[in-house]
Amino acid sequence: MTIRAGKKKQNEVSLQEPIGVDKEGNEIALIDIMSNDGESVLEEVALKMQVKKLYTKMKHVLKNREKLVLQLRYGLLNGHIKTQREIAQQLGISRSYVSRIEKKAVKKLCKELKAEDGL
Repeated sequence: MTIRAGKKKQNEVSLQEPIGVDKEGNEIALIDIMSNDGESVLEEVALKMQVKKLYTKMKHVLKNREKLVLQLRYGLLNGHIKTQREIAQQLGISRSYVSRIEKKAVKKLCKELKAEDGL
């Protein structure tokens, strides 16, 4: 019976058990090198909620041209970021006009998001 019990424990690993030493000679346990996935999952969920909120605000607050300029400028459609010059050529307007549209749209979004957060 003790042989069976020993075999079961043989495959167990303690998180506190030393697995090596660092550069300074201190023992390192498995628990020291494991990442805390709980926090990263929460951060990822929070980020996704913020992105969803941003897209919703863009949809309701911005005019179509403002939304298109931001989507192209920051790669929100396909991940491909375009310069103001490229956007200007695509839309048939000047680069400085693209800059003004972008600046105005960002200000609108900031104002709306701050108002929602009560700042």
